[in-house]
Amino acid sequence: MCGMPSAETTRTHVQQPDPVRPTKEDEVAAAGSELIGGPIGRWALLGSSWWTPVRVIALVMIGMFALGMVQKFPCYDGAWFFGASSQYTHACYSDIPHLYQGRGFADGLVPYFDKLPGDMDYLEYPVLTGVFMEVASWLTLGGGSIQHLEKVYWMVNAGMLMICAVAIAICVTRTHRRRPWDGLLVALAPAFALTSTINWDLLAVALTAAAMLMWSRGRSVAFGVLLGLATAAKFYPFLVLGPLLLLCWRAGRWRDFGKALAGSVGAWLVVNLPVMLLAPEGWSKFYRFSQERGVDFGSIWLIIQQRWDAQISPDDANTYALVLMVLACLGITALALTAPRRPRLAQLAFLVIAAFILTNKVYSPQYVLWLIPFAALARPRWRDFLIWQACEVAYFLGIWMYLAYTTSGDKHRGLPTDGYHLVILIHLLGTLYLCAVIVRDILMPERDVVRRSGEDDPSGGVLDGAPDVFVLGYAAHPPRHAVHNEERPQVSWGWGKDEGRSL
Repeated sequence: MCGMPSAETTRTHVQQPDPVRPTKEDEVAAAGSELIGGPIGRWALLGSSWWTPVRVIALVMIGMFALGMVQKFPCYDGAWFFGASSQYTHACYSDIPHLYQGRGFADGLVPYFDKLPGDMDYLEYPVLTGVFMEVASWLTLGGGSIQHLEKVYWMVNAGMLMICAVAIAICVTRTHRRRPWDGLLVALAPAFALTSTINWDLLAVALTAAAMLMWSRGRSVAFGVLLGLATAAKFYPFLVLGPLLLLCWRAGRWRDFGKALAGSVGAWLVVNLPVMLLAPEGWSKFYRFSQERGVDFGSIWLIIQQRWDAQISPDDANTYALVLMVLACLGITALALTAPRRPRLAQLAFLVIAAFILTNKVYSPQYVLWLIPFAALARPRWRDFLIWQACEVAYFLGIWMYLAYTTSGDKHRGLPTDGYHLVILIHLLGTLYLCAVIVRDILMPERDVVRRSGEDDPSGGVLDGAPDVFVLGYAAHPPRHAVHNEERPQVSWGWGKDEGRSL
């Protein structure tokens, strides 16, 4: 581990440059910087001020998160409780206050152990998220009406989720050592601010971001433990093990993958096994609910079902989604093993999670949070990031306007069904667009902005600068001669530190 090549030790024809300044390489960042005085000067003293990138980005995240809370104020002021469609017309809906009473927290019921009255017999969230919700209920102090307690519960959760948000920003900022300012993509993401307090997804996102940071530092076991905890809070983080398997396969790093897998499984079991053994019916509710849930908001299957009056059963939707996900994973496998240069971990992780989102039978607006940290690491380019974010904001507004339309009776205030189908397509196309530019970067590594300075995979940990031991197709038989851009530094990607050679 101590002798592995890294961003600092991989040989290039030029001396490693200073930390990347986004205003020098990104025209959108340069234009945006005019709001605060323009791009940083040539003689600026970097690192000599208290205002380090980590501190600046953490404060920006707090400010944006606070703006997201302000956006929920019309609901906090009453729209959650009065009027069938008011919380939708103000686009400020949140699951958190409604589930305080709806899932028994107001009555002191213990998640997974105590059966709930009504249609939902047990809490339908993974165990670690249930613990998070329970801790927030313990901190919901005071008396008064149930509406007052629901407001307090939302505020307590918002405070805890803000800690998660800051952790995400800090982890992304520190994952790529030479590109700390890419963390601003996360902190300033409009969809992040709008969706942070809809549900409890930020807990899993924070643990996943921390896992990526640990992997970038070569700490395979810590990565696995954090990813296992993230999977105990939400299912999707488990998908990151797929790209990691492919990259470790290509680099021959089986021992490190084994440590990561063992850490993940062990941490997941530590959280789940007690509830699994003592309250098996309550524990399994999340998995049964996921299987039994029908086609729902935001999915391509909803468009098919509504436009063509097709009846898609939950079992059929599960089958269709699984088949498409398997096909997408086969394509990602081929890409990982045949690309001219081993893809970066963040790139493949984004693609596999995006495939899961695109093929799933439901898309809640807060699911965008799963992708934002990976997007900042995989494609740190403001133009592409903002195009995708604009599509997600359009969907965020569209789903609430559609719900306003369906709950406003004969008044039909909001977005009709055809309009909602349009914003679903906008969301799908926006995600596909970002997938496309990431695939292009993988197939044409010279277009990858992270690799332009001569780095290999700064978030790759033991994979960074490691030689390939298994490749297929074109990558197994590269051309003897290649034309290079002399203005860009060349690096011996795919060769060990002690075997460095120029391309």
